[in-house]
Amino acid sequence: MNKISDVVKRARAAFNSGKTRPLQFRVQQLEALRQMIKENEKAISQALGADLNKNEWNAYYEEVVYVLEEIDYMTKNLSNWAEDEPVEKTSQTQQDQSYIHSEPLGVVLIIGTWNYPFNLTIQPMVGAIAAGNAVVLKPSELSENVASLLATIIPQYLDKDLYPVINGGVPETTEVLKERFDHILYTGSTGVGKIVMAAAAKHLTPVTLELGGKSPCYVDKDCDLDIACRRITWGKFMNSGQTCVAPDYILCDPSIQGQIVEKLKRCLKEFYGEDAQKSRDYGRIINSRHFQRVMGLIEGQRVAHGGTGDAAARYIAPTILTDVDPQSPVMQEEIFGPVLPIVCVGSLDEAIQFINHREKPLALYVFSRNNQVIKKMIAETSSGGVTANDVIVHITVHSLPFGGVGHSGMGSYHGKKSFETFSHRRSCLVRSLLNDDAQKARYPPSPSKELMSPLQSGVGKGRFLLPLSKLELLPPMLIVGLAAQLMQAMSLDTTLLLLQPSPKQAALGPKVA
Repeated sequence: MNKISDVVKRARAAFNSGKTRPLQFRVQQLEALRQMIKENEKAISQALGADLNKNEWNAYYEEVVYVLEEIDYMTKNLSNWAEDEPVEKTSQTQQDQSYIHSEPLGVVLIIGTWNYPFNLTIQPMVGAIAAGNAVVLKPSELSENVASLLATIIPQYLDKDLYPVINGGVPETTEVLKERFDHILYTGSTGVGKIVMAAAAKHLTPVTLELGGKSPCYVDKDCDLDIACRRITWGKFMNSGQTCVAPDYILCDPSIQGQIVEKLKRCLKEFYGEDAQKSRDYGRIINSRHFQRVMGLIEGQRVAHGGTGDAAARYIAPTILTDVDPQSPVMQEEIFGPVLPIVCVGSLDEAIQFINHREKPLALYVFSRNNQVIKKMIAETSSGGVTANDVIVHITVHSLPFGGVGHSGMGSYHGKKSFETFSHRRSCLVRSLLNDDAQKARYPPSPSKELMSPLQSGVGKGRFLLPLSKLELLPPMLIVGLAAQLMQAMSLDTTLLLLQPSPKQAALGPKVA
């Protein structure tokens, strides 16, 4: 296990050398990553086929294309994002330079997952590279073919010291989590997310956790059920239901449950034929343990469609469950398989209450022709993201951060948000060494209480009165500075002027208004 420690040390030494600081280097590495993908598309597809039964089309359009688009988006916008960002100045800093400077965090650990093992490992890496970090990759051991491929091809295209790949199971992951990193991004289950967070806490390492949960899908009675069911069927059963933002269950009025079932069945037949096991587009469960877990969730339920499986082939038929009891096991955990329960609710308010009584999900879906229904669902619930009248597609938009809330995760990435997640936004103020008279008010010795009382007595009245005899004891710039600071502290929108007194006022002393 000392090898893991050595790998991390080399990555940190490579980062400390400063080679990732220039934007040109980062762009070169991103272009090399693009070249790696282009030249190994077939091998990537084959690995995804071996792990999850994905054909070439699904491998490309469910995983690879989003990474390529992310690389293009990063390289196009990186120079603008990396520029120093000017900020609003205070009245005391008008002559200074105030800005936010984005700098790389250091050495980042990315722990991938098995359901989209290429995309969910490499896409966050794109943002980490763009931000100028070293990146240690830990692919999931469950998708062993993709993990092995990444360990082989990444060193052939990217800097070997800056971007190492560590393969292995629980012992290796445990060891790598003992190391100190500057940020950890983990995609996976809530249970393991807690372990990652606990390990990170020992080093005060910030984390981005992309977890999951039971993403609800509310179908309103005022809805085009044909379109809604077609889109739900696509999102639920792609990758054999093993998608973290897949609709986990449907909420609907009892009066439309039967129609929904029939339309879902019709879509399943259209998409996968009479026997989904023979379809080249239908996936497989990742391993035997998950197969047994998902099949166990079907037991004792009212099966409206499917419900069968083939353990040897890790195949579970597309399954629809009706009149599901909210207390049943299938409603207590994220299904992460091709099983779609339907829970009947009597109203939109009841659906919202149902959702809010459970942990916050990674995604939420609502189908309705009524925009007020959609707005109410968004306003009165909480989730990582929302798509109305479709599913999943919100995570494909570069300008929409992808992340969870509560038990579904913390932090986010994608597009510019990835650059920000893997950067430290450093607050900077640059001041001249000239004109120190303007700063005299802050230096000791401070004015006596006797001198300050007339100034303080004017607070809230928009002016400050000071007898001439006292005013002469203080430098003009000190009076101006003190009054300005007092007014700022009291949130007064007052212009400070030194006025020449009239002959009648001369006996009373000058007025600072």
